Amino acid sequence: MSPGPSTSPGSGSPAEQAVADLARRLDVAEDEVVVEAQEEVTWNDGSLGCAEKGTMYTQALVDGSRITLRVGEQTYEYHAGGKRAPFLCEDPTQ
Repeated sequence: MSPGPSTSPGSGSPAEQAVADLARRLDVAEDEVVVEAQEEVTWNDGSLGCAEKGTMYTQALVDGSRITLRVGEQTYEYHAGGKRAPFLCEDPTQ
């Protein structure tokens, strides 16, 4: 079974959306997910710091956020920006 998409914008803060998404992906309680850091960033382009090879992105600065979560000893990075809800970025490029 593949994980569902991130929570839609408007249903809690970006950090709350990221926590809910990661808890659902890992099948753990939300209180097991710790917000390590949350920072406002300006992404270089529409990839929101999570570019995938071969994919084209808008070439404009995008205001957003980077959220670092921890479950146990493992950390996870979520990116958000523009109107896009926070999403798990497994291979950050920025």
